[in-house]
Amino acid sequence: MRVERSNRNISLRLRLAILFSLISAVLFALMGAYVFSSLESEVSHRDDQSLLGRVERITAILNDNQNIEALKNQPDLYDNMMGNKENLLWIVAADATVLIEVNPADATMPAPSTLTAPMLFTVATPEPARMAWAEVGEGDKRVFVIAGKVLTERNSMMAAYRHNLMVAWLVGVLLTFVVGWEAARRGLKPLHYLSARAAAIGPRDLKLRLDERSQPHELQALTAALNLMLSRLEEGYVRLSQFSEDLAHEMRTPLNTLMIQNQLALSQLPTLEGYEQLLDSQQEEYERLSRMIDNMLFLARAEKQDTVLQREQVDLFSLSQQLAGYFEGMAQERGMRIASQAKGVLYADTLLVRRAIANLLANAIRYGEPDSEVMLRSVVSDNGVDVIVSNQGARIDSQHLPRLFDRFYRCDASRSRPDDSGGLGLAIVKSIMQMHGGDVMVSSTEAETQFTLHFPAHNNERV
Repeated sequence: MRVERSNRNISLRLRLAILFSLISAVLFALMGAYVFSSLESEVSHRDDQSLLGRVERITAILNDNQNIEALKNQPDLYDNMMGNKENLLWIVAADATVLIEVNPADATMPAPSTLTAPMLFTVATPEPARMAWAEVGEGDKRVFVIAGKVLTERNSMMAAYRHNLMVAWLVGVLLTFVVGWEAARRGLKPLHYLSARAAAIGPRDLKLRLDERSQPHELQALTAALNLMLSRLEEGYVRLSQFSEDLAHEMRTPLNTLMIQNQLALSQLPTLEGYEQLLDSQQEEYERLSRMIDNMLFLARAEKQDTVLQREQVDLFSLSQQLAGYFEGMAQERGMRIASQAKGVLYADTLLVRRAIANLLANAIRYGEPDSEVMLRSVVSDNGVDVIVSNQGARIDSQHLPRLFDRFYRCDASRSRPDDSGGLGLAIVKSIMQMHGGDVMVSSTEAETQFTLHFPAHNNERV
């Protein structure tokens, strides 16, 4: 675990420099291997051609039988032709008699009986040597011409060249690491600038945005994402500030009412009837505070990601009949009627769905026109199930519609009533629909106001 954490803490600059040097090391190694192999092949090819040329020249001389004795008596001629002490030459008769030998390295001569194809071969006696041979004449007049070259000098040269390549490879890798370090530093400057700009933004500067056009193309997407995050933070910060203000206002109203009532009661002569009226009035305010606190606790718990829904089959027809019966008395007080036409089946949390529809019905009855009808119906389609609650009443202005589901928001504060939900009823409906992966929509015309709960089809299937 410690190793993994240390690897994660490696700076991006160091990672890029190491990656750059590793790539360069592989490329340099492949290039060095190719150059070394090409040079070695070229040197070997030239040495082989030189050996074959010598064999051909000696063979041409030996084809003139009149010069064989003269050549035998002049070995220094071959010694001069060889040029240095690494060159070898044997002219051997068919019976393995050595006619001419030039062997300054004391190499072991290969036996004529072992000379078979190919014409070029390598031996290690005692030093590694490259040899070429040819057969001249026929029968008893056959002779073998064997030319060779000791590979000690060539191997030493190639070893030195290999060493130089390794040193050059190591120096190249170190240089690429240094260059990569500096290149990464320069390349990451826009990222450091972006980080500094983002770090300088505080709660009072949430309206500021980062300039996408001044960033490299690769960082424009990140800059756009940061700007989007700042927009969400600004919106959330504004909502939180508004929520705190609204909460204080909503809590202050019943508390002020309670304090005023107590002050009036203390300033007057106490009577039994006065105490009863005071307690009854205070009870209403306590109930209002209790509903508000319960609703706030529900919203706080609903926002948790680990909230588990108790999903089961919900019969909309049966649920709508129960809710219509429950709100019948409240509707009759205002001369209103509830028409229930909801049908279909949902796979959802029964208690939460009941609460969402109940909040919409209570809202429709509270703000609907007297002697009108509240309609509860459903629409089943391939996209899911829509539960619709509509009522006849005053049209809601379009500027209020996007904020109806904000906490404590009311189109008209004067419409607040002791039995309402404290401005949290529609916010609870929205939270319930978000928990089910659905949505809540509202539309309002002169004829009616309609709230729609949309349950997507993929969330209504049993898992």
